[in-house]
Amino acid sequence: VWSLVRSFDQPQKYKPFISECTSRGDFKVGTVREVNVRSGLPATTSTERLELLDDEHRIFGVRIMGGDHRLRNYSSTITVHPETIEGRPGTLVIESFVVDVPDGNTTEETYYFVQYLINCNHNCLADVSEKIALHTNSSGQTNSVEW
Repeated sequence: VWSLVRSFDQPQKYKPFISECTSRGDFKVGTVREVNVRSGLPATTSTERLELLDDEHRIFGVRIMGGDHRLRNYSSTITVHPETIEGRPGTLVIESFVVDVPDGNTTEETYYFVQYLINCNHNCLADVSEKIALHTNSSGQTNSVEW
């Protein structure tokens, strides 16, 4: 799970609303990426900066710097925690965010929109992680799945 989350240059691996990503830099704090957004959302591009990358504590932070969308002053922090879920090894992913409320929208509308995007991303992250875990099993038995 962490290897997918920390892949600043390839968010489209688990974020279904991203179609393409190009980045400049060495994938350290300060690196900037340009993201193309899939149709169906009120945006086509986003410019984002890597704010925090802590492999030891599995913390990842991004800030949106620009783009043709309404998420102004958006930043998020994701933490990834190994957990035991129903007696099996798993992963707990927590994402927090701050964003300005756009003119013409309420706080609740903005919250629900961003939370919808995050939930879609996390569901896709779980699906992709599960497929990777199952695919990498060389013994023919089902691997323990990390979400």
